[in-house]
Amino acid sequence: MVEFGNLALVFVAGLLTALATGLGAVPFFLVEDISERWNVVLWGLASGIMVAASLFGLIREGLAVVDGGLVDAAIAIGPGVLVGVLLVIVAHELLADAEFDAKDYEQADFRKLVLILGILTVHSFPEGVAVGVSFAELGIDDPSLATVAFGGLTLPVLAVFMTVAISIHNVPEGVAISIPLRSMGVSEWRMAWWAVFSSLPQPLGAVIAYYFVTLAEQFLPFGFGFAAGAMVYLVATEFVPEALERGSDLPGGGRRELLGGIAAGVLVMVPLAFA
Repeated sequence: MVEFGNLALVFVAGLLTALATGLGAVPFFLVEDISERWNVVLWGLASGIMVAASLFGLIREGLAVVDGGLVDAAIAIGPGVLVGVLLVIVAHELLADAEFDAKDYEQADFRKLVLILGILTVHSFPEGVAVGVSFAELGIDDPSLATVAFGGLTLPVLAVFMTVAISIHNVPEGVAISIPLRSMGVSEWRMAWWAVFSSLPQPLGAVIAYYFVTLAEQFLPFGFGFAAGAMVYLVATEFVPEALERGSDLPGGGRRELLGGIAAGVLVMVPLAFA
């Protein structure tokens, strides 16, 4: 049986990543606007962080827990990657006809709020899954398991890595959410609230993922692959196109800024992955 204390800890970790999204509104307390160049850089930074967290955190850990060679690892992790990608594709298809404008946040009735939450869940739920899966080895007594002491608790290094990775990633995502709200004259505090609101599915996804992978540890590599596949697919189909669209009027179409942001994101996360 999964301990309630562990579920609560995973929920708190997911909630911290959601709250980090609100930090994306902080620049608007200090400046009136953010240039398109910096928007592209921020989207690139988020992309680099997500890809590094997936490859050097989730996939690397999935390979470590598989007994056997690369073929066995591919058989264990590969289906999870495919299902993670498929989940995002299906979610997008189901919500393809659901359109909303940032100003709807101000006049949203209950049904509109549910619709908005459903749309934003497509983006934030897989990130919560990644956090939950990374806590799967919490409480396992294994001397070979890499752990770190934090606040009197012994946590898997992967869990700390993924929580930090998703939190850092959520800051520029919060900026991206705040930009259209700023254009509608929404106050800074309301921007911060809606940024956090957009990531509230993350603690729920974290708890659900943690619960299932700890009930069936043999599916742990599948869970790692699932979270990684969903996140990398989001980067490829959402983050990079969004960055290029925002940078379309910049010299070179913003590709230089995008690549610079991606490189910075990877450089930020690689030391954490190999700490």
